[in-house]
Amino acid sequence: MTDTSDTRPAEDEARAPRPSRLHRLMRFIPLIAPVLLWSVPCWVLLYGGQHWPAAVTAAGTALFVLGLVGMPISMVRGHGRRQQDRLAIVGDTLLGTSWVLFTWSVLLGVLLRLALTVAGVGDGQDRARLVTWAVLGISAVLLAWGYTEARRVPRVRRLDVQLPRLGTGLDGLRVALITDTHYGPLDRARWSERVCETVNTLEADVVCHTGDIADGTAERRRAQALPLGTVRATRARVYVTGNHEYYSEAQGWVDLMDELGWEPLRNRHLLLERGGDTLVVAGVDDVTAESSGLAGHRAHLDGALSGADPDLPVLLLAHQPKFIDRAAAAGIDLQLSGHTHGGQIWPFHYLVRIDQPAVAGLSRHGARTLLYTSRGTGFWGPPFRVFAPSEITLLVLRSPRADA
Repeated sequence: MTDTSDTRPAEDEARAPRPSRLHRLMRFIPLIAPVLLWSVPCWVLLYGGQHWPAAVTAAGTALFVLGLVGMPISMVRGHGRRQQDRLAIVGDTLLGTSWVLFTWSVLLGVLLRLALTVAGVGDGQDRARLVTWAVLGISAVLLAWGYTEARRVPRVRRLDVQLPRLGTGLDGLRVALITDTHYGPLDRARWSERVCETVNTLEADVVCHTGDIADGTAERRRAQALPLGTVRATRARVYVTGNHEYYSEAQGWVDLMDELGWEPLRNRHLLLERGGDTLVVAGVDDVTAESSGLAGHRAHLDGALSGADPDLPVLLLAHQPKFIDRAAAAGIDLQLSGHTHGGQIWPFHYLVRIDQPAVAGLSRHGARTLLYTSRGTGFWGPPFRVFAPSEITLLVLRSPRADA
């Protein structure tokens, strides 16, 4: 027998595809992004023709360098193994601040300066200084407003959704949706209580949580999540995992939600009957579940619908909108999702659209399938929401035959 053990590694290595140039460049994004986020506004505000006094330029540059260095260090220490919440808050706040400064430095650094030039306002230095003050003023207002928006109890968004296969007995079924609560470094236990109180005023038949409960383990964020146990529904409280659960011991969150009286729909369904008609309420694990390595966790739509009458209408809970392709192929009537936060801080929603088929609201996919994408109830990371308000959603399901 010939020993081929020495040659196999070389053969395997020869067969292995080389990473694409794009894949190799993606590795550098965590290094490139912070530099761009801090260096662009630094240039626009301090060096783009303003000719500030040397002390102003030096002090401003020092602040930007401090942000550039402090942001990644704070985020790594805050969200890494050490889980230092105070540093996480600092890092997240710096991330949101840098994004707003970057956005408006780019927009005003080009558009406002061009408009001032066309209008013949001042000389080059005057225009540069006007841009600087405009960027600082708009950024300060948006950050203050965005912080208030992020920390408030979301407004309720109400809409009727007509499902052609829904029986008349289920017409008017009230479905409340919360998602992406993201309990985290900022203690929001009181906010959590007020959100649950608001949900209870809706007198919903079904209350859904479509994942990303928290950033951190169930043990660590338990106090903030406990108010979820007070949520009331006349028929069911159902929950599916989001991708952030799989960063933080997902099974612990499944167990806690079960303890709080919620029904974890892990690739399974329940039947809701009213007035002689039936609705299938199904749920799947997040699409990242299988790659998490957690035994038994994966997004499995066939398993979720196993045993259900294919002629019945289906309400599906799936954390990410991108699951809609599979849902539409299976003829699902309505999928409820979150994940996108509506972009959270404008104009991040343009980047979200690269990865997801919808950012917010109701959309149609295929001949029968509707998708509702919530902007989320809480916020992730930076404690700001700019032009992407949070929401608690009340969907009233309608049967077209009810008006006949």
